[in-house]
Order: sequence, then C-alpha cells, then structure tokens
Amino acid sequence: MAKQASVFPGVDIAAADLLTACGQLVRRLRAETNNQELSWSQLAVLARLEETGPTSIADMARAESVKPQSMGVTLSVMEDEGLVERTPHPTDGRQFLFALTTAGIEARRRVRAAKQSWLAGAVATLTADEQRDLLIAAAVIRRLADSSTRDPA
Repeated sequence: MAKQASVFPGVDIAAADLLTACGQLVRRLRAETNNQELSWSQLAVLARLEETGPTSIADMARAESVKPQSMGVTLSVMEDEGLVERTPHPTDGRQFLFALTTAGIEARRRVRAAKQSWLAGAVATLTADEQRDLLIAAAVIRRLADSSTRDPA
C-alpha cells in the first residue's frame, strides 16, 4: 500500500498537537473523576468487561497489554470487592470467565457520569462557534480512531 501524500505540509505538526491535546484531555478527565475508589487498571477492567462481556484472564491481559499474572491480581482484588465475579469457562476447565457484578456496573456508571458531568460543564464554557467546531472535530477524531489505515513502514 502506497503512503498517501498529506493534504497540507503541517500534517506532522497537526498530529503531534492532536496527540498532546488528547493526552491532556484524558489526564484531566482522570483527575476530575479520580475519587480514589478504583485504580486506573480497575477502571480499565470495568470498561473492558462492559464492552466485551465475560472474559478470561488471558484475554483481558492481552487486551490491556499486561501480563496475565498482573491481570489476575487486579481481578482478584476486584472480586474481593464484589465488582466482578468468576464462573467456570464453558469449554476450558482450566480457565475462568470474569464478568461485572451489579456493584461493578454501578461503579462504572458512576465514573462515566462523573466524566460526562465535568466535560459537559467544560464544554458549556465554550462559545457557540467553539462548541460547533468541537462537534465537527469529535466526528473527525472518531473517524481517525476507527481508521484501519496503517503505515506499512
């Protein structure tokens, strides 16, 4: 696959600026919603399980790019706290599947609501033109995130 020519010469600068801005927004959302109730790895597990449903330790570790032993520790703590529950794997007797409990679903809902609340308040401080631009940018960012275009080099 041939590399496409950029539309404008500042594409590298735009990419770097977008990366910085997205990183700052993620850190700010984390800071606004960090109630010390859950670790970042626990929040990632809640989000992943909400998205995928019951999952094995190995699959969860792979998806989150951590070692299975680390994921096992995280899931064990979450199980002790009543956020996840384990059931036997239906086809592999050596594994278990982990799923969200009602308490896990509620914890995930609280975190999402806190992020939504802070972000809505921040967006409300923008001008109408900035809010319109943000909606357009969000659609473009979503398209970038969904893109399967990869640089083969």
